[in-house]
Amino acid sequence: MAPPILSLALPSETGRVLSIQSHTVQGYVGNKSAVFPLQLLGYDVDPVNSVQFSNHTGYPTFKGQVLNGQQLWELMEGLKANDLLYYTHLLTGYIGSVSFLNTVLEVVKKLRSINPKLTYVCDPVLGDEGKLYVPPELVEVYREKVVPVASMLTPNQFEAEQLTGFRIVSEHDGREACNKLHAAGPAKVVITSINIDGHLLLIGSHEKEKGQSPDQFKILIPKIPAYFTGTGDLMTALLLGWSNVISLFLSNFESVIFLFHVVFYCVSFFLFMQSRNTQMILQRQQSSQYQACRYVSW
Repeated sequence: MAPPILSLALPSETGRVLSIQSHTVQGYVGNKSAVFPLQLLGYDVDPVNSVQFSNHTGYPTFKGQVLNGQQLWELMEGLKANDLLYYTHLLTGYIGSVSFLNTVLEVVKKLRSINPKLTYVCDPVLGDEGKLYVPPELVEVYREKVVPVASMLTPNQFEAEQLTGFRIVSEHDGREACNKLHAAGPAKVVITSINIDGHLLLIGSHEKEKGQSPDQFKILIPKIPAYFTGTGDLMTALLLGWSNVISLFLSNFESVIFLFHVVFYCVSFFLFMQSRNTQMILQRQQSSQYQACRYVSW
C-alpha cells in the first residue's frame, strides 16, 4: 500500500506565493529575480515561467519557449487535482500576450474562490522611457480587467501613464496618478520610478478604506547612470515580502535600501572586474614585451 501524500498547501504565517513571470537561463530577471529573495523572507514560492529564454531580450539574439494560456491552465488543473491550489499571494510580472493575460485573470478568480483573502501583487510590465515592451492591445486589458482585481500595483512612470492616461511630470502628478489607480481598484499603489531633475522618485499610496484619502509618501533615490535588468522584478517581490508584515512605507523603505545595496554591489563588482582585467592586460603586455626583449638580446 502506497504511503499517503502529504500536502504542504496549507495556510502559514508567512504565506504561499504563486509567481507567474518570465525566466532566463542566464541572468536575473522575472522569477530568477523574485523567487529566491521571497524564499529568504520565509515564503513558500511556486514559480510558473511564462517564458523560458536563454537570456533576456536585450541581447542581440535569444532562444526559448513561450507558455500559452492553455498550458498555464493545465498547470493550475494539475495543482487543483492534488489540493495544491491554496495560495496567500499571487505575483505576476512580464506577460507577452492577451490570451495569456486573460488566462491569468481566470487564475485570479480560481485562487480567490479557494482563498477569498488572496493578495494579488501585479507588476504591469508594459514598457519604460516612452517605449512599449509588449503588444499595444495589452494596455487596455491591464487597464480594464487587471487593475480592478489587483491588491497592489507597482508600475513605473511610463506604465502608470499608460494605465491612467495621465501625464506625470511632477510629484503632484504622481500622487494624482495613484489616486486614479485607487479609484480603479487596488488599495496599494507604488509608482516605483519617476524621473525628476536627475533623480528617481518613488511614490507610494495606501488607501486603507475605500473612498478615504490614502496615506501617501515619497522616497527620493539617487540615479545611477547605468542600465540594469531585473531590478523592477526584484523590487516588486520585496514589496510583496515586506508589506505583508509591516506598513507600506516601511516595506518600500526596506525594499529601496535592499535594492540599492544590490545595485551598488553590481556596480562595484563590475568596476573591480574591469580594473582587474585592465591590470591583467597590462601585465600580459609587459610580460610579452619583456619576453620579446629578452629573445632579441639572446
